[in-house]
Amino acid sequence: MKSQFLLLLLLFTSLSFSQSLNIDVQHYTNNITVTDSNDTIVGISEIEILFTKTTHSFSIDLININKEGKGMTVSKVLENDQAVEFSHIDDKLNINATTSENETRTYTIHYSGVPADGLIISKNIYDDRTFFSDNWPNRARNWIPCVDHPSDKAFVTFKITAPSHYQVVSNGMLTEETGLSDGNVFYVWKTNVVIPTKVMVIGIAKFAVEHLGDTQNIPLSTWVYPQNKEEGFYDLELTESVLEYFIENFGPYPYQKLSSVQSKTRFGGMENASAIFYPETFITGDRSNEDTMAHEVVHQWFGNSASETHWSHLWLSEGFATYFTNLYMENKYGKVVFEERMKSERQAVLDFAKKRSSPVVDFETTDYIQLLNANSYDKGGWVLHMLHKKVGNDLFWESIRTYYDNYKFSNASTDDLRTVFETVTGQDIKAFFNQWLFTAGHPELSIKKSVEENNLNLEISQKQKSEHTFTFPIEVKLIYKDDSEEIKTLEVLKRIESFSLPLKAELKEIVLDPNTWLLYEDVTQN
Repeated sequence: MKSQFLLLLLLFTSLSFSQSLNIDVQHYTNNITVTDSNDTIVGISEIEILFTKTTHSFSIDLININKEGKGMTVSKVLENDQAVEFSHIDDKLNINATTSENETRTYTIHYSGVPADGLIISKNIYDDRTFFSDNWPNRARNWIPCVDHPSDKAFVTFKITAPSHYQVVSNGMLTEETGLSDGNVFYVWKTNVVIPTKVMVIGIAKFAVEHLGDTQNIPLSTWVYPQNKEEGFYDLELTESVLEYFIENFGPYPYQKLSSVQSKTRFGGMENASAIFYPETFITGDRSNEDTMAHEVVHQWFGNSASETHWSHLWLSEGFATYFTNLYMENKYGKVVFEERMKSERQAVLDFAKKRSSPVVDFETTDYIQLLNANSYDKGGWVLHMLHKKVGNDLFWESIRTYYDNYKFSNASTDDLRTVFETVTGQDIKAFFNQWLFTAGHPELSIKKSVEENNLNLEISQKQKSEHTFTFPIEVKLIYKDDSEEIKTLEVLKRIESFSLPLKAELKEIVLDPNTWLLYEDVTQN
């Protein structure tokens, strides 16, 4: 029963969520007005929808007014300037519409309110008023009507009216900036490719802006608070070299520009498509957060462009960003730095497993913020690292680039990634994916060793409490007293494995996993 249930879950999360709602949003045009007199936003949202099935009504996400008076109130819904019947209940905007399969229609939603979340209206560290959206995982519904799910991608246009002392940054390219007679400025930002709502973004604040020029024909800019502009410009100039590295390894950058923005995001960095938001404290003036910058730039390809079908496959975003950040750091600072990072992340996985036993692909967690854990980041990165070793460097990179090419501006599941790797490498890696991604835990190894004559006898026992037996290769370095050394690769296929290794000289020391290729825990009793 358990395996059949897992198959059903896999099938469900591979389908487009919007298609299960009978709609596929094609384009959002969000016209939003903000003011300094209060925190109420006034919105007019035009949503172009392709109906995937015949329907008489459909629903989109929009948060209702809560007990504190925050949330959105819808005043009217129009189609071709004609009023359409609707109801707004339980954070769903339900719209009556009789449509045919493959028919496209556009609805205009008039609404207003104080955002309960999603669009954060507050003051920054310098006591200046700011407006920053922060949508992940499904918080866009707090301030824009939408299908708030990573599988539903659409073009987006933001038309923002704000007091003239602010500047506005968003996804895509700025196509209009017009001063108005009432002291406001009207901005229009547009994307030329589809993105999920989790990375649709606006930032409204007093900014100092530096235009860094183009990298690979991609305009780069930095948006920071004027009070720390020297430090901010210095720190974020690193974006250029980071972007060049990943373009070289992944292929063309998927968006029209890349802006790096100091913001009020709650996260250590938020990878909004073409407009990365960094927290206020990110700016240090000493470039100490280069790895975070690399992490967020990776997301422009993996997570934003090639997106997971469902939050349960979050490792396809966060594990990728974690591992490829490590490869960037290795390329710039050397193997020792890379191995230190991998060992630290391995320990994070082991520590997390002691608190909570769950697989990387986690169908049970519905509070999606809880998926921001060591499984999604560190273990996901480790799975890619072990897969790198398993298939070899050339086939690994060919598989990664093929996966991205197949799913850019679209969505993929863990099984989709596996299929790409199997097609490119000609290997059956289903068992590898099952044990490292769909099974909780990791090998907990107890090692017994003895030397008899000219042989080293090793017994490797798996001590994890789960019934699952992991299969894996493990390297063992033999260091001899004459300072010579050799590495043996052992294939562990059973719960208890015994090996007898011939020795070339008198043994001084053995080192398990000397090149840091295996996710495991040593539970040997000393």
